[in-house]
Amino acid sequence: MIKMKFLYCTMLAFFIASPLAQAKTNIFACEPEWKALAEAIGGDKVKVTSATTAFQDPHHIEARPSLIAKTRRADLLICTGSELEIGWLPLLLRQSGNKDVQVGQPGYFLASEQVERTEIPEKMDRSMGDIHAGGNPHVHLDPKRLLSIAEAFTQRLQLIDAENAGFYEAQFERFETKWLDALKGWESQIAALKGKKVVVYHKNWSYLLAWLDMEAVADLEPKPGIPPTSSHLVSLLQLVKAEQAEAILVAAYQDDKGARWLAKKSGIPVLNLPFTVGGDKESTDLLGLYQNTLTQLLDTLKDS
Repeated sequence: MIKMKFLYCTMLAFFIASPLAQAKTNIFACEPEWKALAEAIGGDKVKVTSATTAFQDPHHIEARPSLIAKTRRADLLICTGSELEIGWLPLLLRQSGNKDVQVGQPGYFLASEQVERTEIPEKMDRSMGDIHAGGNPHVHLDPKRLLSIAEAFTQRLQLIDAENAGFYEAQFERFETKWLDALKGWESQIAALKGKKVVVYHKNWSYLLAWLDMEAVADLEPKPGIPPTSSHLVSLLQLVKAEQAEAILVAAYQDDKGARWLAKKSGIPVLNLPFTVGGDKESTDLLGLYQNTLTQLLDTLKDS
């Protein structure tokens, strides 16, 4: 009997001390890039779910009951912000009733608010299309901004889960070292892309193009948020030839029908890029996303 009690107590103590028995910080990410970042910093101390995939337009998501339930269970929410999720995130927050992740609470973290944004409109009206008052929200495709966001997120995670603050700091330091090493490699390659001109589909490539010193000379959208129209595509033909555009950039979640029509008529190629983590089989994390995006751009444009 004594041996049995000793064995029971030993097993109980092991279970309590086991990482599997310790509650993980529950993180709700709005987009795959932030899920990847949260997992990189949080490691085995966090459980992360994403509201969207790389094949969904984050502007237009249905606030499904399953997402409301995930928001209700979250300790920390990480989203892009700058009105990217304006059509569905407020509803998730309201319906979840989770006071910990409401606006202004420590559990509410918007990535774009941690860095300077571009393309902030001086004035706004409905005739201008779907523009964001807070500026361009697609900040994850600038490597330096992304690193700043990672540091700010680490600090927020340390606040939410102070018990594991040292672990998160070590995770960030490892992430920072890998990221800066990769950045050196990327910047040694991108000189071949400087000055290259492309056509975009929406302004979700602005930060990437600014980093690479490339130029968007045309947009498949007649106005932000308006899908390509036949008349607009026809009007682009002379423009892309005159500007000597060399590729059309399309994200994994976007319909490339209009891009393929323009490519056929103009003779310039369509580049279907991942845009975020999971957009293709090579982009399994943030490092893979950047490296694969650069590889595709270089393969298509460096000798054009």
